[in-house]
Amino acid sequence: MSTGNNSTTTSNGTNSTNSGNQEDPASYFLKLARQCSSTSETPSASMMVTMEDDDREDEPTELNTINSSGGFLLMSTDKLTVKYTSVNLHGHDVGAVQANMPAPVKRLVYYFEIYVKNAGEKGQIAIGFTSESFKMRRQPGWESNSCGYHGDDGYLYRGVGKGEPFGPPFTSKDTVGAGINYASQEFFFTKNGAVVGAVYKDIKGPLFPTVAVHSRNEEVEVNFGQKQFAFDLREYETQERTKQQKLIEKIPLPQNVSFGLVRSYLLHYGYEETLNSFDLASKSTVPPVHIAQENGFSEQDITYALNERRTLRQLIRSGDIDAAIVKLRDWYPQIVQDERSATCFLLHCQKFIELVRVGALEEAVKYGRIELAKFFELPGFADLVQDCVALLAYEQPQESSVGYLLEDSQREIVADTVNAMVLSTNPNLKDFQGCLRSYLERLLRQLTVCCLERRSMNGDQGEAFHLHRVLNNSNKANC
Repeated sequence: MSTGNNSTTTSNGTNSTNSGNQEDPASYFLKLARQCSSTSETPSASMMVTMEDDDREDEPTELNTINSSGGFLLMSTDKLTVKYTSVNLHGHDVGAVQANMPAPVKRLVYYFEIYVKNAGEKGQIAIGFTSESFKMRRQPGWESNSCGYHGDDGYLYRGVGKGEPFGPPFTSKDTVGAGINYASQEFFFTKNGAVVGAVYKDIKGPLFPTVAVHSRNEEVEVNFGQKQFAFDLREYETQERTKQQKLIEKIPLPQNVSFGLVRSYLLHYGYEETLNSFDLASKSTVPPVHIAQENGFSEQDITYALNERRTLRQLIRSGDIDAAIVKLRDWYPQIVQDERSATCFLLHCQKFIELVRVGALEEAVKYGRIELAKFFELPGFADLVQDCVALLAYEQPQESSVGYLLEDSQREIVADTVNAMVLSTNPNLKDFQGCLRSYLERLLRQLTVCCLERRSMNGDQGEAFHLHRVLNNSNKANC
């Protein structure tokens, strides 16, 4: 049985020759626990709230009555319908109007539509996107930093006076849409629910949905999403995500590499029984999958003390904290020798939580006065201590603001802490990050960084990257 007792350790039980001045693993997991305390949510729920906050943007709701060529159009009181009322004497007498907000950018696609109530005398209606400085007496696409699809000829105009063949003309009773696909960096246009075509979006900066009318009695109604679109936007987004997923799936990946990543994850967290079943399954495939060491997976570090880590995890996940502490004192006394370390704190908190869980409130009070009181005035511990003690104030604590402490995710944090601390006692440890995360998790973190960097290079346009969303989309695609 490997105990790692030959290594020199700090008061928190980390190998001083390996960790140097780095933070000990227990402090890292304490921060995770404190994050839960600050949000009163589980880590996954907290992440989802943050995701929703990050993705929220103001978006167009009506037409801008101030920034428009008001002398050439009449706008309805709901600011969603415009009508050309003048007899155009000059080519620049256009009735153009922008939305009250630029198109939001933190999403896969932005889209809006117009319904042509009347094509008027010439049907010179246009829909598209323009910059904030666009001249309102011009058609979208006639000036730089603008793009527009025109109804009289079906041409597309992109910043120059001359258009290019693009799609069919549109007239009275037609519904026409304009969108921005941030993933492909394209403008796309629709007619009566079908995509007409797409072109590269070569315009930077905020872009405003824009419509224009140019001959007498032309009238259009704008739909910014206040009612159902004629175009199936949700299906379009699904297709776009499927395209991206298929591109990813085309990347060749040897089967043993993916097996190796999964295997390293099971090894890192001490899931020995699952690991044995996984190894058995990999041998029964046709052909058998062999995990080669040249793929970059060195099992020397992550197989360290596998049996002990498995036992400790099982005890903590079952709520038997006393037995876990006894095992630690027997196998790795250096980890728990400092009674005020982050590791001991999390273990004592979990013991208190388990007492509350089974309704042993008097025993929980006594335990708290003895063990938790040691940490109350220490920096970094007080907020979590307060949350633990607050469990006593509720008849149904699992439904309270501190109910997150009673969830299995809290046990996992403590189990992960102990697992990392045991790994840190390995005298041959070279990579401090290896205590905290498996190869698979480090790879996923790298994926996140790469996706965020790509989005940054794209002007921070497109969906914010959320790993769980990507994984969920992948699961749906494989169903």
